[in-house]
Parts: sequence; C-alpha cells; structure tokens
Amino acid sequence: MKYVIIIPDGCADQAIDDLDGKTPLQAAQLPAADKIAATGIVGSANNTPAHFPAGSEVANLCLFGYDPNVYFTGRAPLEAAASGIDLAPGDFAIRCNIVSIVDGVMKDFTADHIDNESAAELIRIANDHLLTGEVLGDAALAGRFEFASGVSYRNLLIYRGDDSIAAPFATSSVTRAPHDLTDLSVAQDFPRGPGSDLLVKLMDASETMFAESDVCKRLEAAGKTRPTHFWLWGLGGAPNLPSFESLHGVRGVMITAVDLLRGIAALAGWPRIEVQGATGYLDTDYAAKGRAAIEALEKYDLVCVHIEAPDEASHEGRHDAKIEALEQIDMHITTPLL
Repeated sequence: MKYVIIIPDGCADQAIDDLDGKTPLQAAQLPAADKIAATGIVGSANNTPAHFPAGSEVANLCLFGYDPNVYFTGRAPLEAAASGIDLAPGDFAIRCNIVSIVDGVMKDFTADHIDNESAAELIRIANDHLLTGEVLGDAALAGRFEFASGVSYRNLLIYRGDDSIAAPFATSSVTRAPHDLTDLSVAQDFPRGPGSDLLVKLMDASETMFAESDVCKRLEAAGKTRPTHFWLWGLGGAPNLPSFESLHGVRGVMITAVDLLRGIAALAGWPRIEVQGATGYLDTDYAAKGRAAIEALEKYDLVCVHIEAPDEASHEGRHDAKIEALEQIDMHITTPLL
C-alpha cells in the first residue's frame, strides 16, 4: 500500500465578496482534487484542539497522528530539529523573526522576505552585540544564549540550561506569532510570563542594532522594506516523538521548503527530500515537487508533499495569488501523483 499526503498549507478561507461570495478554494479550478473528492471518501478532522493556538505547529503534529497534549512543547523546538539543533532537558528554543515594525505597527513579518545572506549577517551581529551582560543585565546568563541562522526571516534563539540554575522560561510563557499581527499594533503583544523580560530586552535592543546596521541600510537603498526588529515567539523545550514507523510500520518521507515541517519530519524519523527550486513562497517550483514525490513513491510507503504558497498568499491578503497557487498545486502535484 502506498500513501500520499498533500498539504496545500492555508488553503481554507472565508468567503470573499470579490469572488461572488466564494472562498479561494471554491473559486479555484481543481479538477484532480475534485476527482479525488468525487471518487474517494471525504471526512472532517479537528487538527487543532480548542485549548491550543490555531497554527501549523499543532495542526501538522495532529495530522501525522501525534497527540499535542503529549508531544507538543512549542513551535521553535520543532524548527530547531530541522537545523539539527539538539535540545537537552532545560534547554529552550525561541523563534526569531526578522520583521519590519513602523510606528508600532507590524508592517511586514518577513522583512520583505529578507535574503538568506543578509539575514545570516544580522544573526552574526546579534550574537556579537545583543548577547551581552550590558543588554541582558547578567553576563553569565547572556552566555547561555545563541542566535542561530535559519532560512530568510525565520531564525532561532537557543537557551542552554543546566542543573545548577532554574531555567528563566516556562511552558506558561506567552508569545504572539508576528504573522497574526500584520498591519496591527504590536503594543499589547510583546512576550508575557516567565522569561518575558529577557525576550523584551533583546527585542528592544535589536531596534538600535538594526537602525545602525549597514545590512539594513543596504537593503533599504536597494528598494527593499527595511528590517527593524527581531520578534521572539513560539518558545518551548525539548520535544520527544516516537518514530512514525515504530507506531505504524510505514516508512515516510517529507518534501517541504519550510523548517517547521522539516523539523517534524526529523523528529518523526522521516528523511527529507530537498527539491531544487522549492522556496516556501509563491515562486516555488511546483512541478519539481511533483516529480520528486513520484520518484519517492518508488522507495517509500508514504510521501508527504507540503506546499507553503497558499498560506503565504493568505498572510499577504492576496486571494488572486492564493487561487493561482492552488491551481498550480492541482496541475503540477496532485494531477501527476494521482
């Protein structure tokens, strides 16, 4: 038996007046998906229990059969796994977005999709200038932190604990995802709870660092939206998932361009196929993902293809781009796989 999971991330939506009261999913021309729905079995599943925040981290864990009440510790630890960053008991991972905040409003949670090289340079500067006793008020504590480069605006801050002191963070610490704040004031959404003072100090200090950075000046001169801050969120401790194969006897593989899904795959024991041209954005190479999935079916029992493009279109408020992404998925991924 062969299995394929296609995840058109963020495909659901509300009805839109410009689409005559249809959702983008209803307006899109999706013959292959329609055929699967007509000839297969259609059901509903709740992939986000009510007491968890609605987001990809919990939804995808549930989709793959992992109870978040048992296995979910936070979003950032899942992304740390994608980068091969091991977390020990007492360690914490914190998601670090490079963002653009103007007059207290979240103008762009991606800093205009900052390029990898510029993002990595900002992370290097942060490790040198933000992780000091002067910023955090404690040199020994500052030495327990390290910024880690990811992909574009998606980066991490790692805290290394030990048995000699209590961790400054806790599962009760509360943060807000920056993509939920697009075009909204951030004034009431800074971190709260245990350790929030440390995160806010770093976020505040990053404003000065970005203002003085040649990287940000160069990006602005090139016509890009200027990065202004780090936004820290999604923190959590070390997760521990049993392998998918040990639970189900099925060998899976992941195709994605997003660290969150890469991390879940790593923790589930799935290898990852990195597809050239897969970007995690609207310009991704849909056809290359479809070809890679077909090739993977020869070797694996289950192939999961995750496509971030519809979700990115949603965050940008572009229903036309969302319809286009869904139709590209149907044409270049769903059709050839079916």
